[in-house]
Amino acid sequence: MLNQDERTFDSIVIGSGISGGWAAKELCEKGLKTLVLERGRNVVHNKDYPTATKNIWELPNRGRLTAEFLKENPLISKSAGIAEDNMHFFIKDKDHPYVQEKPFDWVRGYQVGGKSLTWGRATQRWSEYEFSAPARFGFGLDWPIRYKDVAPWYSHVENFIGICGKAEGIEAMPDGEFLPPFDFNCVESHMHQNIKENFPDRYMTPARWAHLTKPKEIHLQQGRGQCQARNLCMRGCPFGGYFSSVSSTLPWAEKTGNLTIRPHSVVHSIIYDEQSGKASGVRLIDANTSQVIDFNAKIIFVNASALNSLLVLLNSKSNRFSNGLGNDNGLLGKYVAFHNYRASVNGIIEGFEDKYYFGRNPTDSIIANYRNLKKQDTDYLGGFTTFTGAYREGWWADKNNEAIGAELKSKVQTPGRWRVFMYMQGETIPKEKNHVRLSDTEKDQWGIPLLVTSIDYDDNDEKMTKDFLEQSVAMLEKAGVKEINQHDTHQAPGLDIHEMGGCRMGRDPKTSLLNEWNQMHLCKNVFVTDGACMTSTGNQSPSILYMALTARAANYAVEQVKKGNL
Repeated sequence: MLNQDERTFDSIVIGSGISGGWAAKELCEKGLKTLVLERGRNVVHNKDYPTATKNIWELPNRGRLTAEFLKENPLISKSAGIAEDNMHFFIKDKDHPYVQEKPFDWVRGYQVGGKSLTWGRATQRWSEYEFSAPARFGFGLDWPIRYKDVAPWYSHVENFIGICGKAEGIEAMPDGEFLPPFDFNCVESHMHQNIKENFPDRYMTPARWAHLTKPKEIHLQQGRGQCQARNLCMRGCPFGGYFSSVSSTLPWAEKTGNLTIRPHSVVHSIIYDEQSGKASGVRLIDANTSQVIDFNAKIIFVNASALNSLLVLLNSKSNRFSNGLGNDNGLLGKYVAFHNYRASVNGIIEGFEDKYYFGRNPTDSIIANYRNLKKQDTDYLGGFTTFTGAYREGWWADKNNEAIGAELKSKVQTPGRWRVFMYMQGETIPKEKNHVRLSDTEKDQWGIPLLVTSIDYDDNDEKMTKDFLEQSVAMLEKAGVKEINQHDTHQAPGLDIHEMGGCRMGRDPKTSLLNEWNQMHLCKNVFVTDGACMTSTGNQSPSILYMALTARAANYAVEQVKKGNL
């Protein structure tokens, strides 16, 4: 049994993923004894990447998920990137149930590092357009911050984690602190030039991705090395070539001597102290022993990933807050939104057969949002980022291939046609009816209420999807692409893995849960800096914004502790 001193820290961070790792790094660097709670198992960089260097033929099923796994895990097996070589970084459906009032595919990875081990790694900055859009166009709630408030923290994060990209002065997608980019291949260069000539409002740029194309001293100090362009990132990178909290922020925090990581810790709730009017600590259930343990701290950072953070906050009930921590306005869990990934196009482009490319580029190129920037120029709200790229088909693309022996060897060695693709990452508009709540009747194996998801698309999403398809086809046709296929998967929300909102930032406690520092209006020593804090979704990939907001909030929290305000 732990004594009081062993259960007392300066700060507690709930979650060890992208934002939790950053909270730990900043708090530990500032001298705070910090406890990081992770509900899953421990994962140590390199030591716990069992498939990182295996060839595909060394895997029992050549990388494919078995029929048994697919049958037992119909939800998680839909996730982008899951395969035999990384299934250990994803949950199993039966172990972590929830209630789908409306179809919602909740993708999770419970281990130290969370989904930072399997994330897509796109890291575009939000523009001023995105921060100001709700106020300008009258949807959702106005952000209490603007781009200028976050810009220095973007730089702070980018310099540390390493972002490849090219500074090009794109107004809708601000430049950052870049390492050299992965250059366009020959077809992508053709696409870039063609779009530039025929669509003056659109700009295609090399990927802004969290990869070390040319490491700097700060990256070498982290023990990380150059990206080898293997494109096996979701196995865990033995080179540390892409950013994860396991390879970067958590080991950095550990070097300070101020970090304690506690895996197998299922957070039950945040404990509210009626006398002080602040949170006194966190209650957890040990996943192995089912023991209930309370840990104490001056400040608490909630970084469990958006929906889990909402679950914890909703379950944090007290005499003062009967509906969840800080939830006087009843908005906790409401205005949940996500990114729309339903639509894609692809086709064949002739020529260029005498050219190839080096390595397996782990990134996609980007066409910055060109919709509803300075004014609303469509019949829907919001915008979309377009990810795009080109590659050579392999022998597997020939569905009628019956070659064996020497003929098959020849086919394998001969690249096929060039194929071009585009897919959307569309903004969705936060709505009160899109929400999560606690089940009144069903509980998990630890006695915690299950989360109920009630989230859906609307007419705005349908119009945006249609526009993306039309505009993308137009760009491909202009570039000479043929045999163009359009796809709308109609997939349920959730597979985008960018769930946001439910504990949104704002200026007024009547309409929001957090202030401009990600600090709870009604419980000042609790900060929420993962996706749950988002006031709107924007169209850029959000992970680097979570990191920037976390670093900003952590530094503010430490200042407040030193001033005696927390």
